[in-house]
Amino acid sequence: MYRVELHCRNWQHRGEASAMWRLYFTLAALTWCVDSVEGFSNGKVGVACGDMEPQHGHEPRPEPPPYMVSVDKSTFSPGENITVSLQVASSDPMFFRGFLMEARDAGKLDSPAVGFFILTDPHQSQLLQCGHTQGSGVSHTRNTKKTQVQAVWESPEKPPQRVQFLVTVVHGYKIYWVKIAGPVVSLREMTAAPTTAVSPQATSPTALSTQFSSVGCGHSKSCLRDPVGCDPESDPHCFFLSFTTDEAGRSVMFELSGPTEGYVSFALSHDKWMGNDDVYLCENDRGSVTISAGYVSGRTHPELAAEEALWGRAWRLVDGVIQCRFHRSIHLHNRFNLNQSYFLFLAHGRSHNGLIYKHHHQPLISTIQKVITGLPEDLSGSRSPLLIKFHGVFMLTVWMWIVSTAALIARHYKDFWPDTTVLGQRLWFQLHRTMMVLAVVLTSAAFTLPFIYRRGWSKCCLEEAFRPMGAGSHPYIGCAVMALSIIQPIMAILRPVPESPRRIIFRWLHFGAGTAAQILATVCVFLGAAQQALLLPSPWSPAVLTGWLLWIMMVDLLLLIHQCRLRGNSSSDDKENISFAQLDRLQHGEISKVKKMVLVVFLIGNTGFLAAFIKTIASL
Repeated sequence: MYRVELHCRNWQHRGEASAMWRLYFTLAALTWCVDSVEGFSNGKVGVACGDMEPQHGHEPRPEPPPYMVSVDKSTFSPGENITVSLQVASSDPMFFRGFLMEARDAGKLDSPAVGFFILTDPHQSQLLQCGHTQGSGVSHTRNTKKTQVQAVWESPEKPPQRVQFLVTVVHGYKIYWVKIAGPVVSLREMTAAPTTAVSPQATSPTALSTQFSSVGCGHSKSCLRDPVGCDPESDPHCFFLSFTTDEAGRSVMFELSGPTEGYVSFALSHDKWMGNDDVYLCENDRGSVTISAGYVSGRTHPELAAEEALWGRAWRLVDGVIQCRFHRSIHLHNRFNLNQSYFLFLAHGRSHNGLIYKHHHQPLISTIQKVITGLPEDLSGSRSPLLIKFHGVFMLTVWMWIVSTAALIARHYKDFWPDTTVLGQRLWFQLHRTMMVLAVVLTSAAFTLPFIYRRGWSKCCLEEAFRPMGAGSHPYIGCAVMALSIIQPIMAILRPVPESPRRIIFRWLHFGAGTAAQILATVCVFLGAAQQALLLPSPWSPAVLTGWLLWIMMVDLLLLIHQCRLRGNSSSDDKENISFAQLDRLQHGEISKVKKMVLVVFLIGNTGFLAAFIKTIASL
């Protein structure tokens, strides 16, 4: 009886063990299936490179595929690039989630893939190693819905005579088409005579299916943006430039975007001066976008290149925003080497019938030089040159703070310190003279900075004085202010003695020239805030300038009212005989208290207005 019970227990343990092994096997199989399905959703389908089967365990669809494969040229030479496009062919709302693209010898379609691909949109596609060549296949990165993808195929040095593109497209897990036959391209026969370069417009750019995005800026691609941190996908006012080097290290993909009705462009420059620069333009050409390369020598119109320097060109034009994408080889004859560092210029303007006009605003210039093929960086830039920033800061400091304070002291504080002298002169006079001398020095320094930046009197000031994009009347009024600023100290040096009968003439001339200089300088400051080289935010800047102007007028009026009130409080008998200086001495306590408080508040207010503008200029 004991043996039978033991024998039964042994069989029971064996049954439980067998059930456990079956459970483990089932879980392992399910895990393998899940891993297979989920692994392919990220496009890592290198195992399918040979037969191009997605290995979903189902048969491919027998009916004709609703997709189309196209190329931008039918012949090629060794090392030449061909843009290959996969897109939905039917008008129905169709899409696909995954794909695998290869190029094979048209005479031996079962042979390994030939050549290699260059990505045009790393967010949608990735390179695979099919066989021994890295990048010989292209697949999706995620299983999102797509209607179009592109890739650039580069021919090997020893290509077959005819190459055919094959594509496997997955609509769903059970719905897919294998080895959709694409176009066949032929090797171009070489002749003894040199071949003529193809025009950049020989192959038409294709349409972009998605907007550009700032995702990856500083991590997977370098970006230059204005305003700082903007995203072209969500901000229609964002000017955007990004560039990435392909995995093979042979070319760079550029993406350019900006709101303009004419053109948007960028340039590579050895310095922060326009001239001798490598330029790339995306121009609105009657509803389509022309993508071209050019060269700028000096401050002239760009000379468009005749050779086919760019490929993989694509564009998008929606609601006045131009977006374009293209590829360029790192090493290219008569073009800048992308392995070197350059300043980046980002500009836009109007165009008409292929003629490029001067940009609307000062170009955005990167603050540092950048190696185009270097590590990804999120670059910063400025539309205002440093010399012009100093020009603005100096002029605002002089006319918002120094001159207004010196004029206030001369007008209302002559007898505020009656017994205080400095170097034998009364304190108010020394303060007034010191401030005015400092004002002339800073005005002279600020006046020369635009000439240094423009390297002389710019032609734009002469030819475009009354155009919206020109300098307008700002430089002419500025010259008048500079002349009056020099005349004032000369007039003060030649002033007659106080007892001279001509002293009254000097006072009126000095007062008139100083008042005219202040008025013209105020007008010049208002005009300067709208200059493209130092474009302050609007309507903020004119509103703050108006507030500052009302501020100094209010303080001056307040001191005049205070002085009239003191005169009214004096006895009527003494009004004709007592002077303002005597009146101040009689009521010195009250006057000192009020005037001191007004002066302190005035200086604090002036400093606040000036600090606000300096901070704004520094952020440009």
